[in-house]
Amino acid sequence: MALNLKRKREKAAAASNKKRHHSLTHLGSEDASPIDASHPSEEETPDDNSSAGEEGAEEIPVGDNAHESHGADHKSKKPPTGEELRVIKDAAELYRSGSFKLQIDALLPHVRPKESRKPPLDRFLHSLHAFLVSLPSLPAQNPIVAAQNLAKQGVAVPYALPLPTRESKWRVEFEKPSDVTIVGTWANQLSVKQKDGVQFGVDVAIEMPSTLFQEKDYLDGRFFHKRSFYLATIAAAISTSMSTDVFYDAAQGDPRLSVLVLRPRNDGSQNDFSKLHAEVRIIPTLPPSSPIPLHRLSPAHSNVRLSAEAGRQQAATPLYNSTILLSTFPKSELLFTHQLKESSPAFRDAHTLLRVWAHQRGYGGGSNICVRGFEGKGSWWSSLLGLLVTGEESSQANGKKASQRRPLGRGLSSYQLFRAALDFLGNPPAKHNFADNAVFVKATNGHRFPPEEYAAHHPAVFVDPTSTVNLLAGVPLSSLESLMHDARKTLEQLNGSSANEDVFAEVFLKDQCHLSTRFDAVIRVDLSRTSPSLSALAVMDHGSFDSALLSEVSAILRRGLGDRTQAITILHPSSAVRAISETQPGRLSRIHIGLNYNPEHAFRLVDHGPSAEEQQSEEATRFRELWGEKAELRRFKDGRILESVVWEVKTSDERAHIPATIVRHLLHRHFGIAADDIQTLQTPFDALLRLPDDVVQLHQNSGSLGGFKAAISAFDDVVKKLKALDDQLPLALLNISPVSEYLRYTSAYSPLPIPTSTALAVPESLRYLPAIEIILEFEKSSKWPDDLHAIQKIKLAFFESIATALMASSPGIKASVVVGDLRTSGVQDQAGLEIVTSQGWAFLARIWHDREATLLDRIINSNKNPLRPVLSDTSFGKERREANEARDLYTRRFIHAPRHHRAVANLCHHFSAYSGAVRLVKRWLASHWLLQGHVSEEAVEILCAKFFVGTSGIGASSTENAPTVPKSKERAFALVVEFLKDWKWEEPLFVPLYESSDGSSIPEVHALGSKQGVWTISTAEDKGGRMWTSSGPDAVAAQRVRSLARAAWNIMQKTDAEYYDVKGLFNPLDDYHILIELDPSVLPRYYHCFNANPRIWSRSGDASGRRDGSPFRIGFDPAKLFIEDLERTFAETLKFFYDPYGGDRIGAVWLPAVDKARPFRALGGFSSIPLPTEKSKDKALVTLNKQSILDEIERMGAGLVVKITTRQQ
Repeated sequence: MALNLKRKREKAAAASNKKRHHSLTHLGSEDASPIDASHPSEEETPDDNSSAGEEGAEEIPVGDNAHESHGADHKSKKPPTGEELRVIKDAAELYRSGSFKLQIDALLPHVRPKESRKPPLDRFLHSLHAFLVSLPSLPAQNPIVAAQNLAKQGVAVPYALPLPTRESKWRVEFEKPSDVTIVGTWANQLSVKQKDGVQFGVDVAIEMPSTLFQEKDYLDGRFFHKRSFYLATIAAAISTSMSTDVFYDAAQGDPRLSVLVLRPRNDGSQNDFSKLHAEVRIIPTLPPSSPIPLHRLSPAHSNVRLSAEAGRQQAATPLYNSTILLSTFPKSELLFTHQLKESSPAFRDAHTLLRVWAHQRGYGGGSNICVRGFEGKGSWWSSLLGLLVTGEESSQANGKKASQRRPLGRGLSSYQLFRAALDFLGNPPAKHNFADNAVFVKATNGHRFPPEEYAAHHPAVFVDPTSTVNLLAGVPLSSLESLMHDARKTLEQLNGSSANEDVFAEVFLKDQCHLSTRFDAVIRVDLSRTSPSLSALAVMDHGSFDSALLSEVSAILRRGLGDRTQAITILHPSSAVRAISETQPGRLSRIHIGLNYNPEHAFRLVDHGPSAEEQQSEEATRFRELWGEKAELRRFKDGRILESVVWEVKTSDERAHIPATIVRHLLHRHFGIAADDIQTLQTPFDALLRLPDDVVQLHQNSGSLGGFKAAISAFDDVVKKLKALDDQLPLALLNISPVSEYLRYTSAYSPLPIPTSTALAVPESLRYLPAIEIILEFEKSSKWPDDLHAIQKIKLAFFESIATALMASSPGIKASVVVGDLRTSGVQDQAGLEIVTSQGWAFLARIWHDREATLLDRIINSNKNPLRPVLSDTSFGKERREANEARDLYTRRFIHAPRHHRAVANLCHHFSAYSGAVRLVKRWLASHWLLQGHVSEEAVEILCAKFFVGTSGIGASSTENAPTVPKSKERAFALVVEFLKDWKWEEPLFVPLYESSDGSSIPEVHALGSKQGVWTISTAEDKGGRMWTSSGPDAVAAQRVRSLARAAWNIMQKTDAEYYDVKGLFNPLDDYHILIELDPSVLPRYYHCFNANPRIWSRSGDASGRRDGSPFRIGFDPAKLFIEDLERTFAETLKFFYDPYGGDRIGAVWLPAVDKARPFRALGGFSSIPLPTEKSKDKALVTLNKQSILDEIERMGAGLVVKITTRQQ
C-alpha cells in the first residue's frame, strides 16, 4: 500500500510540473529502443498484468495515464504526509529528477523476462535435469575415434587448437554430470533483454566428474578437447531424445568457449517456453576436486608446447590459462552476485540500467555488430558494480603499490550506482586507466596469483572477487578506451542537459550503434581474401585465428595512431549459433574500424620518432618496424635529426583523412590487406563539395586563384582601400562588416574570382561571379534627413562618391552604383555599390543607417502621423505594410546578419568540422531543391551548430575535445540527417549560438509556426526563432525535408552491411507534377550542378562577351530570376522547387486548394475554365486551367525553357 501511494505521489508531482514522459510504446520505436517491439515477449496479455505484481515491477502509468490513474484513486484531497514528501524529495535528489525516476521505473519491467511465461521453462529445466543425470557412461577412447563415432550420428566435436591426433596417448570418455546448476544472470533474476531480438540466456552449468581428468590436462588443449567431447556427447543425446533444437555457440568465435544452445520448437507442448523468448545454454564446468593444479594456470605459465620451439623457453599463455579458469567460475560468480543483490537493494536495478546502456552501444551480443572483446563478458558488468559496492583488494602491480579504491556503500539508489559506474569508466581525467592500473575486486581470501603477473601478461586487468579470473582477458585496450569514451559522452549528456531536455531516451532508449553518427571515420575492411602470417603460439593462446588477428590489428593501430584518436573501435558481427554437425565457428569476413578523432593531433603531418643518436636502440628498431619504408631520418628547422614519418597531402580534404590513410598503410604493411579491401566511407563526400577538375583548370589558366582564404584576403584588401578614403568622404567610415557565406567558410562551393582581363576566355556557362555582401557603417551625424525616401537617395549619393574616389585611388578596381528591385517601396533599403577588384572578386556594399529603424517604428507604432497630411485608411494601411516589410528587411540585413556572420565564423574557427558539415547539409538540401527557396542558408548554419555547441554554447562544456562534438564533417552531416528525420516542428529548437550558457539560462521558446514557415529555431539574439524561418519551410517543404532525411538515414544504415554509393544520398527525385527543363548552356552557374555535363562548357569555350560590352554580370543567375518570377506570378497555384547551385530543372506541384471545382468569381487569383457538366445548375463552376498556366510558363521562359513535362497526380 505504501509503495502504491508513493508511486501515486510521484506521478502527481510529475503531472504538476508538466513533464512529458516517454510512453512505454516508445521502447519499440525504430531508433529509440533496446528491444524489438514486435517481440513475442513484449506482448501484453491479461496473464502478464496479473504477474506484474509478482515481479515487484508493476507497470506504472506515464504522462496522461498517470494523471488519470491518480485522479481515479485519490478520492480525498489530503496534504501529502511527511513520508510522501520525503519520497518526492528523494526522487529528485537520488534519481536526477522525479520524471527521470518514473522513466526508469517504466523501463525496468520491459527489459526483464515476464514471470507469467516462466512456468514452461521451469518444467523444461526439470525434465532436462532428469535427462542429464540419467545419461549412460561411455568408455575411454581415442579423441579422433570418438569424434568419428559421433560424426556417424551427425554430431561434430568442436575440438580447439592444437587439434588432437590418433597418436595422442590420453583418452576421452563420458560420465553423467556430478552436478547440474542454473547459474548466471537468470539464476539471480538479473537477465536483461538485449538488442536485435537476441533471446534471454538461461545458463545451466553441468559439472564434469573429476574422474574424467588427469593432472596434465592443462597442457596442449587436453582439457578443452575433453570438454568438447563431453559437450558433443550431450548434444547427440538431446538431439535424439528431447523435443528441442540443438546448436553450438562460441563467444567471439573461440571454440574453447563452445556451449550447447537449446531452443524450443514452438509446438505448444507444456514444456514449450518459446513465448518467453529464451534459450537454454549448457556450459560444462570443472569441479573443485579436479586433479588439474590451478597454480599451473597463473598468467605467467606456458601451457602450450610447440615442437618447432622445443628446447627454448616458450612465452606465457595467459589467455589460454584464463579460459581454463573460466570453467571454475560460474558457481563462484553466482554466489558473489547473489550476495551483492542481497546486501545492496539497488544493485539489481543498477545492473539492469548498466546492461541496457551497454547493449545500446554494442558492448554485448546482437544480430548486427558488436565491439570486439565484450561478447560473452556479461559477468564483468556485475563485477564492476561489485567493485564499487565492496571496494578493491590492495595490490602491488607494475612494481608500485596501487591506491586502494574505497567502497561507495550499499545505500545508493540505482541511478547513483549507475552514475558511479560511468564515473569510474570515464570521468575526465579518467579515474581509472586500464592500460596502467590493474583492478582487483575485494576478495575473501586475498590474491590467488601474484598481482604483478597479471600486469605483466595482460594489457588490461580486472580480477574477479574469487581472485581467479581476469575478466578482461582478451579485451583489447582499444575497446576499453572506446568504452571509456562512451561513458564520458553519457556523463556529458547527463551533466549538460537542461531541465527541459529529455536525456533519458538518449542514454537508455536510443540505438547508439549507428556507425555514421558514432564515429568520425568508418573504415570497412574485407578479410575474406586475407591470410596474414601469425605466430602459431599467438593463435593457440587466443583460441582462433580471428581472435589473434584482431588482437594484433588493435595493438598495431593503437601504436600507429597514438594520440591522433580518442578511441579506436573494432566492430564485427556477433557470433551466431551453428548446427551441431559443424566443427568450427565461421571465419569473420569483414570488420569495421571506427575512429573518434582527437582534434588537437589527428591531422598533423609528421610523426616523430627517436633521434639520430638512438639509431641502435630498441625504440628506433620498433619505430622502423612499425612504419616500414615510410620511416626516414629528417632534419628539422630547429636542428634536430629524427626518425620521422611524413604524410604528404595536397588539399585540406586529404589532410582531414590522414588518420584513415595511416590505418590503410598499417593494415597493408603488417597484414597484407590490399587497398581495394580497405574502404573509407568518408572519402566520397569530398567530391560533393569540389568543383569539376576541368572547371578549376580553366579558371587557373585564366589566372584566378579561388578559395575561402583568397576571398577573405580580397575582402581585407577592399577594407583597407575603403578606409583610406576617409578624407574624401563626408563622414568617416567606422566599420565594415562581412555578411556573406563566402567569408565565413560555409558556402557549399568555395568561391572563384573571374579577372576582367581574362573573363572572355571563360565559357559563358562558367561565368557566374557571386556578389560578396558587406555592410558599411559611418559615423553618426545630424545631417541625415528624417525622411525615409530621402535617406535612400542620400545612400545613392554616398555610393557615387565612394565609387569615384575608389576608382581614382585604386587603378584596376571597378565600382558602380546599383539599385535593387524597383517594384519594392521607396522606404526599403535597395541601394548598393558593386566593387570588382583586379583579381576578379566582386563585392556588394550596403550602408547601415540606424536612424531608419526609428523612422520605420514611428510609422508602424502610430495610428496617425501629425507631421504629415491626413491620409485615408487604405493609404495609411499600405504605408504601414510597406514600413513593416522595410523594418523586417532592415532588422535581418543590418542587425541579425552581421551578428550571425560573426557567430558562425567563430564556430568555423572553433570547430574544425563545422564548416564542412554546413557545406554538406547545404549541398544535400540544394540537391533536393529545397535550399534558399524553402530553407534559408542561415537556418542551416544554426541547425548544424546545434551538434557542436549543444546546450551550453562555446566556452563552456562544449569544446572540440568533448565526446559529443563531431570531429568530421561526415559524422556531423549524419547527425543532422538523424535529427531532421524525427524532429517535431511543434517543439522549438534553441541553439546557444552567441554565448556560453548553462541549462538554466535557456529561455522558454514557443513554436510560432505560420503558413509560410513551420520551423522555430531560436537563439539568444532571436528568442522568437522566426528571423531565418519566417518565410520557410512551410508544412509541405518541411514534410519533404523529413521524408528525404528518413530515406537518407535508411541508406546510411547500409554501412553496417555493405559499402553504399554516397551519391545516392544526393540524387534528386523527380516526383513532381511539373518538371521544367532549362537550357544548361545559358546557365552561368551550371558547373555547380550535381550531375553537370562537362560537354556543356567544353563546346562553348569561344563564347564572346555580352552585347553591352561586359563579359559578365555580378551575381547574375537567370534561372534564379526566372523562378522568382514564377513564384510571384503563380504563388496561389503552384509550389516550386529548384536547385540554386546550377540546377537545370525546376519542379512544381499543384496546390491542393486550387485543384477543386468552385464557383466562378472575378479576380479569383488563378486562370480558370468552366467545368463541363450536363446539369444547368452547375454551369457556374470553374476549375483550374492547367494548360493555360503551362503555356504561360513556357512563354515566360522563352530562350531558357527547353521542355515542360507533366505527370498524373
